[in-house]
Amino acid sequence: MSTYFPSGKDLAGKRKWYVVDAAGQTVGHLASEVASILSGKRNPGWTPFMDMGDHVIVINARKAVLKGAKAEQKMYRRHTQYPGGLREVSAAEMFAKRPDRVISLAVQGMLPKSKLGKAMAKKLKVYADGEHPHTAQRPQAFQLTAKSNQA
Repeated sequence: MSTYFPSGKDLAGKRKWYVVDAAGQTVGHLASEVASILSGKRNPGWTPFMDMGDHVIVINARKAVLKGAKAEQKMYRRHTQYPGGLREVSAAEMFAKRPDRVISLAVQGMLPKSKLGKAMAKKLKVYADGEHPHTAQRPQAFQLTAKSNQA
């Protein structure tokens, strides 16, 4: 009796493409579901040190929802590498200007902080509206699991 162990050959050819509609979805719940698809944890042959995940296209990022006081209290910080160069942007401002970046940062925060996580993040495509240019890949619609409404 031997254990199945996937080889790294032809993994890219077997990847599927999924479309996730973010309209009305909570950002955190959406990000955790998308991160599990990107990492391959929904794949029965999942291996922790290999990129077994599929490609994910998130549409309607503008219609996603931030629950509670996150819109005002959550801050995105970056530094310009100059003295006094800390820049802060609230989640409400970021969501108004770049809703796709809010979703992608939430998903990237749930992926591993390594080369493997960066490879997984490259398979994520986020669009603020309902159109995407990936129709040639024939993506399948992915329904998120229902979560209880607790605010």
